[in-house]
Amino acid sequence: MAIYELPQWAALGPALLLAATALMLFLFDSISPRSTNRSLLAGTAAAGSLASLAVAVWFTAAGVGTPTAEGGRGVIDPTHGFVVDQLALYFMIVVAIVTALIVVASYDYLVDHAYQAEYYSLVILAATGMSLMAAADSLVTIFIALELASLPSYALVAILKDNRGSVEAGLKYFLIGALSSAIFVYGISLVYGATGHLELSAIAEVITDGEADPYGGLLGLGLLMLIGGVAFKTASVPFHFWAPEAYEGAPAPISAFLSSASKAAGFVIAFRIFTEAFPLGEIGAVIGFDWTVAFIVLAIVTMTLGNFAAATQDNVKRMLAYSSIGHAGYALIGLAGLTVDGGELVMGAAMMHLLVYGFMNTGAFLFVALAEHWGVGRTFEDYNGLSAQAPVACAAMAVFLFSLAGIPPFGGFFSKYFLFVGAIEAAAANMAMLVVAAALVVNSALSLYYYSRLVKALWIEEPPATRDRLAQPTGIYAAIVVAAVMTIVILPGFGPVVDAAIGAAEAVVG
Repeated sequence: MAIYELPQWAALGPALLLAATALMLFLFDSISPRSTNRSLLAGTAAAGSLASLAVAVWFTAAGVGTPTAEGGRGVIDPTHGFVVDQLALYFMIVVAIVTALIVVASYDYLVDHAYQAEYYSLVILAATGMSLMAAADSLVTIFIALELASLPSYALVAILKDNRGSVEAGLKYFLIGALSSAIFVYGISLVYGATGHLELSAIAEVITDGEADPYGGLLGLGLLMLIGGVAFKTASVPFHFWAPEAYEGAPAPISAFLSSASKAAGFVIAFRIFTEAFPLGEIGAVIGFDWTVAFIVLAIVTMTLGNFAAATQDNVKRMLAYSSIGHAGYALIGLAGLTVDGGELVMGAAMMHLLVYGFMNTGAFLFVALAEHWGVGRTFEDYNGLSAQAPVACAAMAVFLFSLAGIPPFGGFFSKYFLFVGAIEAAAANMAMLVVAAALVVNSALSLYYYSRLVKALWIEEPPATRDRLAQPTGIYAAIVVAAVMTIVILPGFGPVVDAAIGAAEAVVG
């Protein structure tokens, strides 16, 4: 059947496939609750993730959601609170990639762990929520999808019930998440009170027509609360406190999942809300300032705090956690650099960075998962000399770390380069973006310091004489190698990524 003959609900195919996979895993768990058939559970979860990825790539290649000459969105209408456009499909691809890597790596990580069926079910269910976040086009559906992604995540962080650190991290994550959800939903209510609408395009229409003028204070407060909710989901300052605790206490694959897929999902709702519902210029006339000012401040503070905190850590997992906060600051440049006349390049650059980040950051956390599987300690010193016993994994970790720092010839270099160019271009309309561009360069240089500390420990320091022989778990190794290969080959093949990201940005900014 040709793509144009499919029913409109089929456009949500990538998310629906993930939902069906989660239900299959729940059904299997209800039939055989004590089963530890890791091959079946991990295989089902991986097959669902790859099927979602395949459908999302197919829809993208087929032009689903591409704007038509009449200004529409192809075969997909933004009805019932969802719209599947290029932006949605791009982030559905990111979520599916990270989810597939996580479930493959978890095959070995969960050896001898209880609750395996629940674990895979919750991972896929959270991925379903993240995929739906990419397509949500109403404040109500955005909030529901956000909670669908968040609630399983709280359980996943605390799933190691015999580990006090995991349970404590899950509790902290839940409490801060509940607070941020309350702030976010209260912001939604204020926006609804000021505009009378929840659909993003309808909110924009009210603001453009000047009908929200008497409610400028109400709308401004609601807007700030929405920014706060987004800041929590993306682990941006000042709602970043949960990230180091949650990432350190959670199973390492879940840390990778939250810091990559969850962060990407948080940014897609930010891109959609602030580009579609609150048009620049018009919103400034109503509330007295444009929301890009808030994101300029957030970008600078988040990347600086994250990198300086990471540079002071001796715990590898916490270092990566604070590093992920710094990278949230880099991605915030995509919103900070938008202007009344556009900003497709800088927003597209942020999307490119989130895709590359999905490989390099997931791979780095999966290397930590491998170290935990080996029983290696948590500090930099505990990683000394690992390359002598695991050269392939350590070479992959070096690729991830140098790419995170933005060193060529790895994918992270190109995405940061586009962010820098986009920030400089946006400076023509807003001189504050020069400060953002400078902060990007300075923080990238600082990150090289603490990333190179770990590379030095792995490759230069002498290993301890008492370390036992290391196992070679197939699943974790496979996920790490795939992530490393993609981090390398994505640079020479960056053209399609650039086209897809800028095309998706143009679809919502334009």
